[in-house]
Formats: sequence, C-alpha cells, structure tokens
Amino acid sequence: MAAERFQSFGLATPPAPRGIGADDGIAMLKGGQAKPASLLAYGNGRSYGDSCQNEAGTVVDMRSLNRIRAFNAETGLLEADGGVLLSDIIAHAAPYGLFPAVIPGTQFVTLGGAIANDVHGKNHHRRGTFGCHVETLTLLRSNGKTYRCSATDNARLFRATIGGMGLTGLILSASIRLMRVPSLDIVETATPFRDLGEFFDLAEAADQVNEYAVAWIDQLAGGRNSGRGLLFTGNHAEHGSHAASRAGGTLSVPVRPPFNVLNRPFLTAFNAAYRWKKGRSAAPRQVGYQGFFFPLDGVRDWNRLYGPKGLFQHQSVVPEEAAREAVPALLAAARRAGQGSFLTVLKRFGSIRSPALLSFPRPGYTLTLDFPNRGSATLALLRELDRITVEAGGAVNPYKDARMGADIFASSFPEWPRLEALRDPAFMSSFWARTAKKLDMRRSAVEAAE
Repeated sequence: MAAERFQSFGLATPPAPRGIGADDGIAMLKGGQAKPASLLAYGNGRSYGDSCQNEAGTVVDMRSLNRIRAFNAETGLLEADGGVLLSDIIAHAAPYGLFPAVIPGTQFVTLGGAIANDVHGKNHHRRGTFGCHVETLTLLRSNGKTYRCSATDNARLFRATIGGMGLTGLILSASIRLMRVPSLDIVETATPFRDLGEFFDLAEAADQVNEYAVAWIDQLAGGRNSGRGLLFTGNHAEHGSHAASRAGGTLSVPVRPPFNVLNRPFLTAFNAAYRWKKGRSAAPRQVGYQGFFFPLDGVRDWNRLYGPKGLFQHQSVVPEEAAREAVPALLAAARRAGQGSFLTVLKRFGSIRSPALLSFPRPGYTLTLDFPNRGSATLALLRELDRITVEAGGAVNPYKDARMGADIFASSFPEWPRLEALRDPAFMSSFWARTAKKLDMRRSAVEAAE
C-alpha cells in the first residue's frame, strides 16, 4: 500500500511508513501472523495531527470493515463495523427520520475514529460527546481476545476506548443510538455580534433554545472590530427532506500548489465576503444539512490550499469563568504573530459528562484556529497559545495536534496515567510516544531514583 494513504489530513506530519489491511491486522492479533513492533488502527485519516500515525510501527487500515450490521428504526439503535463512515450511517438512517446525535465538522470519519477521539459537534450543550451515545463496542486486543464492552460489561475498557485515541485495541464494531429528527434540513439563523463581549452575552441564551450553536470569528479584525463575528444557531426543520444528499461536493483542489494560497490578503477578502454573505439577513432560513454541518466537505482536498507544508490546527477549551479574558488573549496572540486563521470557530461546551477516561470537551468555551505551517514562527505561536490556555485552566485538543509537548498534555489531561494503565501493550501512536510515554519514562526515572 502506498504510504500516502495513511497521511494525516493536515499534512503537517509525515505519513506512517508502513500500513496493512484490516484482515491482516486482525490475523496478527489473533495469532495468525507475526506482530510488528507496534500497531495502531487507522480510520479515514481526517485527524490534523499524529494521533492516527504510528511512525515507529504499523497502522491497520480499518476502512474495509464497512458493513452496517443491524438497524432498528423503532429504537434508533444501529450496529456497524468500525470502518463505516458517518456519511454512510446518515444515508442509511435518514429515510427513517433518524440522525446521529453528535457529528463533527466532517462526515468522512469512521465510526471507530469517532469513538476513539470522542468527537463533539455543534450541540454539545444538548447531547454531549459522541461517546455519550455509544451503547456497546467490540474490541480486539493483542492477547487475541475479543471483548464486548459497555457501561456494564468490561466497563473499564469501555471508558478507556472512548476517547482513547485507538490505544486500547482495534474497534471491530459498535452499537450507537441515533436521535429522531423531523427532517435533515436545518432552520439556520445568523446573528452578527460586534465583539466577544456581545457573543458571550448571547451564547448561553442561544444554547437554551437551539439544538445547534456555533460562532465564526473574523480573526484578522483588530481595533474596534476585534472579536466581531456571526453566531449561527440551528434546529431541524419540521418540514424538510428525509433523504441524504450526495456526500462530498463537486468542487475539488486537483493539485497541491507549491506555496500557501491562504495568505493574509486572501483571508482578509474572504472574511469580508463571508461576513457580508452570511450576516446580511437575520431572518431564519432553511438550509440543507450538508452545508450547515460539513461546509468544508463541499470542496474535496481543500487542505491542499495550505501548500506542501500543510497546516496546524489549535483547538483549546477554557472554563467559562476564564473565557472573557482567555479567548481575546488567544486571538490577540495570533494577530501579534501576523498569523491568519482561515476558519476561526468559537462555541460553548455544556456540562454533560462523557463516559470517557480522557475527553477533550468540558464546560467552557472552545476556540479553533487553523494556521499555515510556516515553520518555527508558527510553532512559537502555538506554544504561546498553549501557555495562555493552560494558565487559564484549560486544555488543548490532542486529536487535532501535531506538536504538543508532554507537559502541556499532562496539564490538559492529568488523568492520562489511567489510560496508560489500560493501553494495549502492542499499540502505540506517534502522539502518545511524543507525550504520555515521555511522561511515563520521566515518572519511572524519578521513582527509580527515590
């Protein structure tokens, strides 16, 4: 298999050097073949960093495990292989008035990947994370045994696998509970806000009356326009389509340009046009679900616009009490560094707890920034964003990261030793080797010296 199949979507990290198919990976774990140095499941490669990479070992391409095994239209319970895409689940359930309770910003992620990263969507305040809707999962470990896991069966493995970034074994299949919706269409309202103070005043009230809420920030705007943006709220339309539309758009970026196309002049013009187009009317309008949930899916290979060096994404979450100071500080740091973010997204997380041992969402506000990879200057900015986040009592998202240091990870996820204790010894990722394993080695060295 070509190494390019296993590259992270952001291209800021190198592709995994070796890959095998799901059948071979399962045979290895069941004792039919010799095991490599380490394994890691690979879904559809939509992570922006190295949580889906295993540079020192082998990745197992799970996409051939793509069957929907069972579906109950009355209860909304769907069982599928770990390699099934969310787009396929949407298409299968839509005619019955059912829809995933939680979906991220792309439908081209696998079921196993959504569980392993405990992804979130625009309705965390209502539904929590993806893991909140997982009923059971089937996990294959390197001891050759298959475990049925749920909140009551093998509960520790269940909690470690949700949000466990693929480190507990191969997720062969899972059962999830879908939610009933009147249609797939969304009634969307765009509300302009002058600054972040006005956004924070709007956000909690918007969450109380809407299924979905997310804000777009004009990240390049400074001075009196600093923090301006649009708050998008949405609810499923009472009368609309029950048919899933074609997954993915007709537009594409056919080649990767030799330089970053998303430069500051382009971003300034884009932000002005986007703000005018989306914010010119405050009246609700009915839109298709593809455009509301998956705007970037409409342009295939859009990541190529960042050029050969790719992009870095920084997603942080800070507690509500710190957000009014921390979020402006994060945006100001990016402006001072002269770095423009193509899409800057701000939303409020609710208080629904995930069953996962390690889950990124927690009560507060989460800010997402995308930066072209400009080498040391971009890395310095990301370290500054890390510092602001951690000092505010927040966390940095590991499954969208390609360079986080071990100490930042430990500050963001102080419970990491609990996942390390349940990690399958034959499984490793480039991210875990770069963060938790370094912390574990440091801890072991201190204990040995005592």
